[in-house]
Formats: sequence, structure tokens, C-alpha cells
Amino acid sequence: MFCFSLILTLLVKQLNFTTGTEIPHIFCEVAQLLKIARSDALIDIIFLYVSTALLVVFPVAGMLYSYSQIVSSLMKMSSSVSKYKAFFTCGSHLCVVSLFYGTGLGVYLSSAVAHSPQRSTIASVMYIVVTPMLNPFIYSLRNNHVNRALGSLLSRETSLL
Repeated sequence: MFCFSLILTLLVKQLNFTTGTEIPHIFCEVAQLLKIARSDALIDIIFLYVSTALLVVFPVAGMLYSYSQIVSSLMKMSSSVSKYKAFFTCGSHLCVVSLFYGTGLGVYLSSAVAHSPQRSTIASVMYIVVTPMLNPFIYSLRNNHVNRALGSLLSRETSLL
């Protein structure tokens, strides 16, 4: 990941930009920089697409393999309650991962297609802000011990008021 970022940064450093150009985005993403570059950014765009593909293919392949192993293990379980809980957690995780990768790929791979900056901003907020905020809900707030501790903490705070 670091090598991809370093190479892409060095490639973008070689580009020319007009003075006073504003990026219509919430932060400076490479895809947005390539859109406003004055010089030829073909090599940068190719590298962006290749690196995005590589950084998606390997993790997704690993997740698919992991989930195939999880599903095969769950099918061997006898307790239907345990199966339900495990499938529920796995399903929630897959939804968040799909949201992260889907919106992230949408921002980076659609950089060549002209669309509104607002759509790109919304997609960026989804993979930068929303998906990390969903992780505590998926992994800890459904845990009975955490729920009891949170409940006792809140009841203690209420009694102090």
C-alpha cells in the first residue's frame, strides 16, 4: 500500500496545474487531482486503475476464501441459534465491506467519467466516514457484555444527575 501511494504521489508531482484551481471535493483525492491537471496524466490514470484493481482483487479474494471457510464451518454446527448469530454477524460485516469497496471503487474508477462533484463527495463520505462508524455497531454493541456495561454506565450517570 505504501509503495502504491508513494509511486502515485511521485507521478502526480510531475503534473502541471493552473494557479488558483479549486478542487470541488471534501479533500484532495488523486482522482480529483488528475481531473484538474493541465499536463498529460495518462500514465497516472493507468497506474491509478492498475493499483486500484490490485488493491481490490487480493483483499476481496482473501475475504471470499475466508467466508467460504466460515460458511463451511457454520454448516457443521448443530445449534441453529449459534448459526443464526454467526450468519448475522457475517452478513453485517459483508454489508459494510461491500459499502466500503463499492463506494471507494465508484470514486476511483469513475474518475474518467464526468459526473457531478456532489455524487463523488457523497461516495467519499460513505467510505471514509460512514463505514468506520458502523464497525462499533456491528462488533460491539450487539455483544451482551458490552450492552450490560453500557446500560450500567448510563444508569449510573443518570442517578448522579
